[in-house]
Amino acid sequence: MKYAYVLTAIAAIASKVAAVGVSGTPEGFASSATGGGNATPVYPTSTDELVSYLGDDEARVIVLSKTFDFTDTEGSATGTGCTPWGTASNCQVAINKDDWCTNYQPDAATTSVTYNKAGMLGITVGSNKSLIGEGTSGVIKGRGLRIVNGVENVIVQNIAVTDINPQYVWGGDAITINQADLVWLDHITTARIGRQHYVLGTEADNRVSITNNYIDGESDWSATCDGHHYWNVYLDGSSDKVTFKGNYLYKTSGRAPKVQGNTYLHAVNNYWDDNSGHAFEIGSGGYVLAEGNYFANVDTVMEESSFEGALFSSDSASGTCESYIGRSCVANANGGTLAGTSTDVLSNLKGETLAEAAGASTDPAGSAGQGNL
Repeated sequence: MKYAYVLTAIAAIASKVAAVGVSGTPEGFASSATGGGNATPVYPTSTDELVSYLGDDEARVIVLSKTFDFTDTEGSATGTGCTPWGTASNCQVAINKDDWCTNYQPDAATTSVTYNKAGMLGITVGSNKSLIGEGTSGVIKGRGLRIVNGVENVIVQNIAVTDINPQYVWGGDAITINQADLVWLDHITTARIGRQHYVLGTEADNRVSITNNYIDGESDWSATCDGHHYWNVYLDGSSDKVTFKGNYLYKTSGRAPKVQGNTYLHAVNNYWDDNSGHAFEIGSGGYVLAEGNYFANVDTVMEESSFEGALFSSDSASGTCESYIGRSCVANANGGTLAGTSTDVLSNLKGETLAEAAGASTDPAGSAGQGNL
């Protein structure tokens, strides 16, 4: 009887291990990412263990089955900040990180800031890692992820990253990529983040696919003082190729996304909902192909005053795509000023692995973010 019980327990564990893995396959530029591959899944039980698994040199499949709360793990710090966006209770305050207030906001009033130190720098993620959440249980709270310094082949899927010093600009980012390659970020929910939800740094980030994520910008504090987060997706790299597909951006007010620095962005089948400022900001060196996107209650689809890059939008010249990317482009819906005809965008994407495009979706909430695999 005891022997049969042991066999049953072993079978249950084996069944659980066999069932765990990445769901689906990546699309677009990072389509060859495999993450931790077939490595035996590990289930961290503490914040220290999670940090260790993510940062080591082993190929790993790391499964999150609970909330890992980093909020108080490194204590708090008190310093000087500034109030460049006003002193109302719903305005974000800026931490004077690297003398940002001193150098860029010298006329802003100063104030005292107290923040959680853990949020200031994300958890280091090593190469060949798959980080997967179980159902809706896998949450990293109070700290983000950093995929940097030559790391390659990383998959993050079906987790939530939340509550990183949300009242403070420079309080921390949810997911940072800088000098990396083959990164697939899929079905992630990010909410109540101090600074960027997603940020790609100035070093070459190469091939990145950001797909089916829920960028929840609703917050009690914002730089626009209206409950809509301003710092959302910042893409600034060196010959970066970024697929941005199927994402749901809710209650944002800017940088959704901001693209510059020799970055090639394929923005396809995304849904913007309730943006009080601008969605696209395309600076110098930003090349954007936008197709099949839907804009609902967006004040300004593209910030014209900062436009220094290149845009091709199928709203204006859809028949041109065939000769460059082998298929017709798909029209955006409610795109307004998102209209560009730069064939430089298409020529730079010729021969690349592009995600397929469908007609603009009007029901994003049921497919994006954690728990919607």
